[in-house]
Amino acid sequence: MPIGIVVVGSGVAGLHTANLLARRLPSSAATIRVVDPTGQHAYQPGWLSVALDLAPSDRLSRDVRTLLRPGIELVLDKVVRLDPTAGKLWLSRLGTMSYDYAVLATGTRLDRDAVPGLEEGTLDFYSLEGASRLRETLREFTGGTILVGIAGVPYPCPPAPLEFALRLEEVLRRRGIRDRTRIRYLSPLNRAFPNEVASALVEPILEERGIEMVPFVNVEEVDPAGKRLFSLEGETFSYDLAILVPPHRGSAMVDDSGLGDPGGWIPTDPATLQVRGYDRLFAIGDATDLPISKAGSTAHFESAVVAEQISAAIEGRLPDPRTGTYRGKAVCFVGLGGRRATIIQVDEDHPPRVARPSRFWHLVRWAFERAYWRTLKTGLGFRAERFLPRI
Repeated sequence: MPIGIVVVGSGVAGLHTANLLARRLPSSAATIRVVDPTGQHAYQPGWLSVALDLAPSDRLSRDVRTLLRPGIELVLDKVVRLDPTAGKLWLSRLGTMSYDYAVLATGTRLDRDAVPGLEEGTLDFYSLEGASRLRETLREFTGGTILVGIAGVPYPCPPAPLEFALRLEEVLRRRGIRDRTRIRYLSPLNRAFPNEVASALVEPILEERGIEMVPFVNVEEVDPAGKRLFSLEGETFSYDLAILVPPHRGSAMVDDSGLGDPGGWIPTDPATLQVRGYDRLFAIGDATDLPISKAGSTAHFESAVVAEQISAAIEGRLPDPRTGTYRGKAVCFVGLGGRRATIIQVDEDHPPRVARPSRFWHLVRWAFERAYWRTLKTGLGFRAERFLPRI
């Protein structure tokens, strides 16, 4: 009997893992099923461009069936609970599903209610609906104070709010209303970005562009009627438009299965990506509790580790330590406006590396975005270490 593998979720983490497993394992050895409630995959980094009216929204999602390799079954249903001891999933429509190995690629969910007034008083680009709403608001904006900040950590794509502020400044200049607009970037840290090296590079750019960086702002409450933001540090910020990254937490299924920590994140072994306490259950991508970037590239690199771990177990061998061990690798592009970008590389074996901003990295990012759908289908992953020069 073939071994049953179930991948829960069809984001970057789930699709890459399923496709890599399908490349490695013949159908006689394993059946691979992807369970997802919508059957649609969204290119989430594109939501930022939608919010700034720089990209259409109708090209950012595709049918998951077109992104899966032959032989992988797509199950259109919602997983409501999982019992890792019994090796069973409970689905909302189809009942139970058994598995030998499961991969939880369940991502994150928005938790706007965690901050009073956030839902009514702010906008964001962390969903297609939110990005579209923000786009319409910015189209009518004629000047005033804009706050850009973070209302809760962790959140996907750490550079996103910083990139948004820089690209927003450029958009307002093009519209001729920059001189009537004050942009304030609120950081919960003592610097603009968690990575110190990246902060040292970006903060002078913020100053050059007239964006005020305000450190140590942890959002406590928003007053929608008075258009005021209150911080845990006791400060009050008035605004005409507030664009805040909402708090995120893990999947409801993780909570309901008793697998998550208080934030809903899955306790995960940092090297093997096995869920702690369960040899045949893996967590990947944004769903884990690992203290690393919740970013698409993280999921790309992790997928190869999970595929090697499961393939080795099915084939009765030890995992290759080179490909079956995760070393905290992540790569993030950061658009700076003016057709310039930089790239941040991190892993456990090297100090963080940040490239000098240039048009070259803007073009590399542009090329990667256009190859995105292809890399998902092939299952080859990001493989950035093969083409990125030393920086």
